[in-house]
Amino acid sequence: MKLIQSRDNPFFKLLKRLAESGRERRKTGQTLLDGVHLVEAYEAAFGPVDTLIVAESAPAGGEVAGFVEGRETVVLADSLMRDLGLVDTPSGLLALIKTPHANATVNRKKDAILIDGVQDPGNVGTLLRTAAAAGIKQALLSPGCASPWSPKVLRAGQGAHFALAIHEECDLAGFMASYEGTTAVTCLDDATSLYGAKLDGPIAWVFGAEGQGVHPELIAAAGLRIKIPMPGAVESLNVAAAAAVCLFEMVRRRLG
Repeated sequence: MKLIQSRDNPFFKLLKRLAESGRERRKTGQTLLDGVHLVEAYEAAFGPVDTLIVAESAPAGGEVAGFVEGRETVVLADSLMRDLGLVDTPSGLLALIKTPHANATVNRKKDAILIDGVQDPGNVGTLLRTAAAAGIKQALLSPGCASPWSPKVLRAGQGAHFALAIHEECDLAGFMASYEGTTAVTCLDDATSLYGAKLDGPIAWVFGAEGQGVHPELIAAAGLRIKIPMPGAVESLNVAAAAAVCLFEMVRRRLG
């Protein structure tokens, strides 16, 4: 095992850049996974990770120690692992990976989730997880979204990333204009109840930013405007909750 203790170490500097910069992740085609669960999910889909990195104290026992036993690892001093600031509660195990599906092309004939300007990493990760659970295979993110391959989004996605073709910095309006199924957006004005809407064929679902919702030009471009009936005393749902309601109503129809 190689022990790294200096902040000036080139490999640590790479890890730091990947932890902090979406541009760096896109440029290198690499990212970092935190925790045994994510590493296992990645390896189940793509095979062994490029590099395993453990905190200096992690091999003393527990889940991480059992997972890395017999495997080649790079060891970071605990202070360096904390300095990376990947997630609020780091596990002590990281993996350096190549970003999957980097060369995938969008499919204009299949279901998709389009994420418009959602900046909260937890919401982006949960949207991806919900889409994957509903059987959707591709996600398109507009500029301004939280970086989908950031460690916090990966943690929230819980492995969903490895079941999706994820496209960043997308022209959502352009995709919608050429989509060969139904484009559906949630909004309040001039909208049909989700439970009365026609949900046949492939659907590209558009979900928008936490505060402002979907941009007006995307609402105007959508073939179907949907509202979720809410008889209770609140006016709106969290974007990830709204997506779950819509996507699993689609699932329910298809299973029925």
